[in-house]
Amino acid sequence: MNPFKNKSALLVGMALLAGMGAAHAEKADRNKPIHIESDRLSVDDAKHISTFEGKVELVQGTLRLSAEKLVVTDDAAGNKFCVATGHLASFRQKREETNEYVEGYGERIEYDTRGETVDFYVQARVRRDQNEVRGDHITYSTQTEIFRVSGRPDTGRVRATIQPKNSEPKAGKTGAAPK
Repeated sequence: MNPFKNKSALLVGMALLAGMGAAHAEKADRNKPIHIESDRLSVDDAKHISTFEGKVELVQGTLRLSAEKLVVTDDAAGNKFCVATGHLASFRQKREETNEYVEGYGERIEYDTRGETVDFYVQARVRRDQNEVRGDHITYSTQTEIFRVSGRPDTGRVRATIQPKNSEPKAGKTGAAPK
């Protein structure tokens, strides 16, 4: 596999996504409690590990994470590291000062509250408005909204769909009567 091909795909994907908007993930979410529901729960207090299984739903403000299994590890400072698995676990979070959401999917999703990052693995895709990236591994910073996309090991390819910005107002939205 050509290492320059992977780096080029990564840089192109990052450049395309950089133009998708400057708003950040909902900042208030960081200071809200994490609520988790599931069918079963196993807690190992000595190791600070909680395992949730069966229709798992994690909610922290506007952030939503759904999976079949979720393993949450706490560090000494109280930060959480969550690993969600399932046939396409999902992530969704509102963007700051907009009515738009970032949505992501993967067979494994890792959410790190300390680093404010979300990693999507295997069949990974992240969508913001009508724009979408796909790859084998996507890293998304909820703080900076920077994406890093790696392609599949066999091809090294990533996919991005970037919609054109509509610069013309839609008829009837400006208050003027259509001609």
